[in-house]
Amino acid sequence: MINAHYEALDWLVFGAYALLIALTAWWFNRKKANTSAEYFLGGNAMPTWMVAVSVLATSQSAATFIGGPDQGYQGDLSYLATNIGAFIAALVVAQVLIPRFYQYRVYTVYELLEQQVGPKAKRRAGLMYLFGRVFASGARLYMAAIAVAMILYGNIAASSVIMATLVLVIIGLAYSIFGGIRTVIYSDVIQCLVYTSAAVCVIVSLWLAIPADFSTIIEALQNPGPEQGSKLALFKFDLDFSAAGVFNMASVLTGFVLLNIAAFGLDQDMTQRVLTCKDARSGSRAIMLSIAMVIPVMFLFIVIGLLLFVFYQRPDIMLGATERAVHGANVGQFQGEKITVFMHYVLNEIPAGVKGLVTIGIVAAAISTLNSGLSSMASVVVQDIYRPWHEKRQRQQGDAQKEDHHYVLVGRFAMLGVSLALGSMAVLCYFWQQYSQMPLLKFALSVMVFSYSGLLGVYFTSLFLGRGSEASVFAALIVGFVATLLMQPYVQEMLLPSQWQFNLGFTWQLCIGTALATLVCAFGRKPEAAGQAVSAATNQSSNNPINHEVRHG
Repeated sequence: MINAHYEALDWLVFGAYALLIALTAWWFNRKKANTSAEYFLGGNAMPTWMVAVSVLATSQSAATFIGGPDQGYQGDLSYLATNIGAFIAALVVAQVLIPRFYQYRVYTVYELLEQQVGPKAKRRAGLMYLFGRVFASGARLYMAAIAVAMILYGNIAASSVIMATLVLVIIGLAYSIFGGIRTVIYSDVIQCLVYTSAAVCVIVSLWLAIPADFSTIIEALQNPGPEQGSKLALFKFDLDFSAAGVFNMASVLTGFVLLNIAAFGLDQDMTQRVLTCKDARSGSRAIMLSIAMVIPVMFLFIVIGLLLFVFYQRPDIMLGATERAVHGANVGQFQGEKITVFMHYVLNEIPAGVKGLVTIGIVAAAISTLNSGLSSMASVVVQDIYRPWHEKRQRQQGDAQKEDHHYVLVGRFAMLGVSLALGSMAVLCYFWQQYSQMPLLKFALSVMVFSYSGLLGVYFTSLFLGRGSEASVFAALIVGFVATLLMQPYVQEMLLPSQWQFNLGFTWQLCIGTALATLVCAFGRKPEAAGQAVSAATNQSSNNPINHEVRHG
């Protein structure tokens, strides 16, 4: 049963969003992709600004929509400074990786490893990505489904969460299964507009609810309380290696640079969008533009948290305007589920109409992230795993090569299989959280970062050191993953006595894991065949007029 707290204005918002979903899904899928290049790369014809918005939307999620305000409520503006590391990383990706991706005309970022090391390296890196993405995207889908169930049904019963998960998966599939990455990018633009509009409306409603002028609010945020630093602080220069210090500048210039190199250049989820541009120069511009756009968007969500701090923690400013504002500071649980201050506000305080907007904002952010996973994972399944196996089998049996449309059909089945995997992972997270003390959700949300350690080590070794064998690549992927996993607090609690346990921020964990993976991978010598393949591809590319601009632009 749908939550009875919705009013007529909320239902009007739901109806408008449902109509938008139906019309845009039909419009975007009128032209079906007929080749794998169209399905997985958009025919290399996507506009730069659309790709930039899509990368932005992919980097955001329902977790950002819900958790972003919590950063402002409990912390300050220092999260925005991490974009310095993102800009540095984008420059590295634009100069080093993107030109190579276009030079070798890859469908997935892991095909570059086939050129550098060998086919097994490509397949193993692709499997590492798929493993991490099922957990990470499935967990984010679970968080979105839990939030949607809370708001829509007023409970988090299994049936409500499963229904919310099913709705999100069906909408995601409707957008992406026929048109491929092209329709995903179009969808991302729409969904990004929806959830940013919802954030703006929340800010306006909070602003109107606080009986104070701008200067009073700024003063309250600059002086939040005794022994508390300003909530408007942007840069932190203290050297803190713990989880509490991940937003200081030392961390921004090291771990966050590595994190964003991996996200923009080694994670098919984001990089696939960049590969849809017409050339490397356009792809590089798309990445830089997306980072420029993420700053104001993330600022919106943090501002929500800052205003919630005034709303809940400064009764002197609220002047007794509402009793709920004072008591609402004791944010706790919803039917046993721990919730953020933003979800507390949505469930208890938010005005009619805006509540409907927030609901569709969470749905929009979830759909954008889900679409990204469906398309990118399907491309890896087809291009890195199925296609090489199928073509080898055809050669062995002397069969004629399948038409390219065959791989589009396989891609659609792969997308359906991926959606089932992500939906199943979301439901598993729900039941695991309800009936087990094991921190599956913490693991699932962090697992992609564990995968990044090995991927960074492998790519650094093969591209900059000219080393790495198929065996050492496999070992490096495992070592990077396991080393980062062993540094997690919940793993230390299971394996180490209390006096040996340590608190290390995830950015520093990534630095250590990457260093170990690089060292392990460097023990392998690059096969001669791979080196010859790279030389041949380079010569072919230099003689190809299509790639002239890529190499010299």
